[in-house]
Amino acid sequence: MIRKLKMGMIGGGQDAFIGAIHRLAANMDGLIELSCGALSIKPETAIASGKALFLPESRTYLTYEEMIKAEAALPAGERIDFVTIVTPNFAHFAPAMMALDYGFNVVIEKPITFSLEEAKLLKEKLDETGLILCLTHTYSGYPMVKQAKAMVREGKLGKIRKVWVEYPQGWLSKLSEREGNAQAAWRTDPTKAGKSSVMGDIGTHAAHLAEYITGANITDVCAELNTLVEGRVMDDDGAVMLKFDNGAKGVLMASQVAAGEENALKIRVYGEKGGVEWLQHDPNTLLVRWLDEPTQILRAGSNYGGHLSSFATHNCRTPGGHPEGYLEAFANIYRNFALTLGCKLEGKEPTPEMLDFPSIEDGLRGMAFIDNVVTSAHSDKKWTPYVL
Repeated sequence: MIRKLKMGMIGGGQDAFIGAIHRLAANMDGLIELSCGALSIKPETAIASGKALFLPESRTYLTYEEMIKAEAALPAGERIDFVTIVTPNFAHFAPAMMALDYGFNVVIEKPITFSLEEAKLLKEKLDETGLILCLTHTYSGYPMVKQAKAMVREGKLGKIRKVWVEYPQGWLSKLSEREGNAQAAWRTDPTKAGKSSVMGDIGTHAAHLAEYITGANITDVCAELNTLVEGRVMDDDGAVMLKFDNGAKGVLMASQVAAGEENALKIRVYGEKGGVEWLQHDPNTLLVRWLDEPTQILRAGSNYGGHLSSFATHNCRTPGGHPEGYLEAFANIYRNFALTLGCKLEGKEPTPEMLDFPSIEDGLRGMAFIDNVVTSAHSDKKWTPYVL
């Protein structure tokens, strides 16, 4: 890259959680600089947040509409290259569409939109403009997740037969949305979260991880959704049986009322010859279980190039033994997006490793997952064919 990419952020002010994570991730490799922002719908918060981040007053905007129009009017060397949207689900679509209309690439939080219909319109706009969209499904950024995917792709595990993926959390075990918890309030509000709370918030992560590692698409679901905290208006727990287009069968569990759990995301994938297991609580480790050999332990590290795939080592930052976690995985998504966009701006061809970040297709499948799980949960049929 011949220069840093300029980023404008929508949402993510001082009263938000995920915006700070995005800024840390985007800044980690020195490829991106925050140049402007519409950081809150509250004017006083937007202004204070801009000052805290040392943004020029002239580029601290009060609305995303103002920001996109003003940035588009700047000379090519001064305006932003892309926008990052870190608002709640219901406020993803409009700024993303406007950004694309004005010629800006987009990074966006998951799930990609409020509804599948919105995601389809976003896909049409991307096809029309030829711009790039990156979806921050963070867990696909971990090196050992990429190693698991490479082993499946290379046929080392044989034909994939079974997938177990689980994502238990405990933070919504109480009626926190009525106790002043802003994060809980919008996630459990159907006008802001969408059709499902638990599946929209964390179930989509689990489904994406299953499809990402296996390289297979979910074709059918058989789902149950539960509301286990009395007084809550949306689901907080669920389980889904899965069928994949490669013949594999799977089970997905997502719960936000597993008291005491933090973010215990775990996936196991089994083929004819062996299986892999990855757990976010120990992200540098990939267990490889063989049918006729002892279990193998693979570890992340830039010095393990002879044992790991190029996709894993491309996303390792330190030698083995130095922990890399959530922020680094998040940064890997930003770095691959930035390298791809940089190649496009310079008229170069990005490598397959650079192109390895979630896109609009992942966003579409995530929204379809939510829709189909909700349809299945409300149906008296055992299986619901996957509709995209």
